[in-house]
Amino acid sequence: MLATPETSDTVNPAFRDDVLRGLAEPIPSISARWLYDRRGSELFDEITRLPSYYPTRTETALLTAVMPEIAAKLPPGLAVVEFGAGSATKTPLLLQAIRPAAYVPIDISGDYLRDSADVIDESFAGLQVLPVEADFTRDLTLPAAIADRPKLGFFPGSTIGNFVPRSATDLLRHFRALLGTGARLLIGMDRIKPVERLIAAYDDPQGVTAAFNLNLIERINRELHGTIPPDAFVHEARWNDMLGRIEMHLVAVRDVEFTVEGRAFAFFKGSSIHTENSHKYGQRGSRLLLLAGGWTPVAEWSDPAGDFALILAEAQRNRFAP
Repeated sequence: MLATPETSDTVNPAFRDDVLRGLAEPIPSISARWLYDRRGSELFDEITRLPSYYPTRTETALLTAVMPEIAAKLPPGLAVVEFGAGSATKTPLLLQAIRPAAYVPIDISGDYLRDSADVIDESFAGLQVLPVEADFTRDLTLPAAIADRPKLGFFPGSTIGNFVPRSATDLLRHFRALLGTGARLLIGMDRIKPVERLIAAYDDPQGVTAAFNLNLIERINRELHGTIPPDAFVHEARWNDMLGRIEMHLVAVRDVEFTVEGRAFAFFKGSSIHTENSHKYGQRGSRLLLLAGGWTPVAEWSDPAGDFALILAEAQRNRFAP
């Protein structure tokens, strides 16, 4: 069934505000979370199956290998809260191993969320599935049904890398406040590796990542009455060595003028809209990030090549002495 086009009255006001503000900045940028409308989520799923995109298959293999060890470190009767659930492709590995009492997937793309939640519900008899359509970076309320259960946050895919360190720290603190003292967090983090491999993973020859990035223009035009010529921008992936991250940009191939919600914007040839970061962390850096966010690492696993890490952390009680 075709989705009904968004109108200015029904569009997410945060999307409108972020786009208008971001395009007007001295260094134009739009938050990566807006890449994930239904079409964007579908394209990202396709990206995860590409030969050059190593993170998903590496993390999936690692989860499969170490899941018995992870399960042994978790209490019974858990509620699993997955942040940015998407299609929940890795989730069955976790649910099968730990057999939680409840599963709460959180995602900003409502239709996609409900579809994946239905699949989980059909696959795991007796599991309480409680989807929450929300932006997990902002205030939200977890279902009352899990209030008294021990909680495990699940944040795979190295999604934490999409956030600059300051925002990543704030997000981890947000997770801690939401899940509470004593909760656990299982998080995936991508490691630093040769630049050639990194660029190939974010600029595949099949052009799927380019379509994913350019879909943001289509979304702006559709939902915010934009007049951006889709052929005026191209996808570009860059490695920023100083900041330890891959950056995705939409780069103008010519001078271009357009409007969004009636506001005029102009871009010179070669200027760009910064749409996503993917920070890569070394072993010590990942642990320090978690500690700064209020989570104490208690166990860590990596694949044989050291490409990717899974870290189990705990929201321990605050200490007031060394």
